[in-house]
Amino acid sequence: MSLVHSPFLMFLVSIVAGFIGAMSGMGGGIVLIPALTLVGIGIKHAIAISIVSVIATSSGAASAYVRDGVTNLKVGMFLEMFTIVGAIVGAAVTIAAGNKVLFIAFGLVLLFSWGTLFVRKHSDTHYNRPADRISTWLEHHGSYYDHAVGETITYQGRRSYIGGPCMFGAGFIAGLLGIGAGALKVLILDLAMGLPPKVSTTTSNLIIGVTALAGTSVYIAAGYVDPGLAAPVILGVVPGALLGTRLLRRLTNRAIRNFFLVVLLLLGIEMLLRGFGFFGG
Repeated sequence: MSLVHSPFLMFLVSIVAGFIGAMSGMGGGIVLIPALTLVGIGIKHAIAISIVSVIATSSGAASAYVRDGVTNLKVGMFLEMFTIVGAIVGAAVTIAAGNKVLFIAFGLVLLFSWGTLFVRKHSDTHYNRPADRISTWLEHHGSYYDHAVGETITYQGRRSYIGGPCMFGAGFIAGLLGIGAGALKVLILDLAMGLPPKVSTTTSNLIIGVTALAGTSVYIAAGYVDPGLAAPVILGVVPGALLGTRLLRRLTNRAIRNFFLVVLLLLGIEMLLRGFGFFGG
């Protein structure tokens, strides 16, 4: 049975996508887009449906993370200004042009990022290093209670002047490919701004939803969002995202980073395969 004519199967796939999106802070497009394109849905329509589902994924996960006090709202709201503009530009480019070269470039960037994070995963990270004046003025610091280790983690965000422009690029990729681009967002929050993995993942989830909303507006205006296909996807990603958040709260920062490494590697390979036409890219 074709996935196009099986809302129940789309619902099941969406649950898995939502779970992965919440656990990694990425959004669920990594699973949805290949599944949709493999059954004959055009790449632009698949991207449009995926980016709608990203909103639902982020909403389900972000609400739980904000309630737990792990998400840094000031960091998220500051960076959203950059991702919104990037998503609108990226969505416009997708509608106007083909994307194979960009798929390949994105896959290479993700694999390079995976290599960087893999080398750093055994190094000690200190989250209270002195911040620059801009980050201090923006109050990009915070703390949260980590249930996995039973103590309060305090941290100081840094280099916000780098994080902002980099987030424009992440927003561009999100709008272009219809994914959360949380892989890039988490890396920016982690490596560029020095936030703990749990804060990076949860804040990424918050940013993803707003970014996807901006990109979705462009796809809706262009007529690429099919409500009949989007409905079962949204119904599936929300419970999947909630399951992911429940598990994340019980894991250590090291476990979160290791999980993220695996998903980042898979996403990079997937983007390359799609760029070379294996998934109808």
